[in-house]
Amino acid sequence: MRILFLCVANSARSQMAEGLARQVLHPSEVLSAGSRPSRVNPYAIEAMREIGIDISGHRSKSVNEIDPAGLDLVVTLCADEVCPVLPGRVRRLHWPIDDPATEDPQIGPEQQRARFRVAREAIRARLVALAQELTPS
Repeated sequence: MRILFLCVANSARSQMAEGLARQVLHPSEVLSAGSRPSRVNPYAIEAMREIGIDISGHRSKSVNEIDPAGLDLVVTLCADEVCPVLPGRVRRLHWPIDDPATEDPQIGPEQQRARFRVAREAIRARLVALAQELTPS
């Protein structure tokens, strides 16, 4: 199964989803991308490292780099933002998860870490449910 996780910056939610899905949904091929790629957020790397998953080698990718042919599932992770759209006939899921990344100067490092942990766990819970759905009885 070939799965693509999409969000806007491809820096936090979709990167964490990619790393988690490789663990939860193996042997699926897992990709992530965004409509306005930036960089992998250091807090995302840290949140994943806390649970033993290394995404430090990931890079933010544009949705334009992804060939939709052969994808089995596209999961969008946007909440308040406008999610990117990938054309083609493919199964789609939408998981509205708030973006943990913020530039708000009132939010300190510990609050940032907490926001990323919440997003990570929300994604993990949905992936576990998806894995159960995809596993034949």
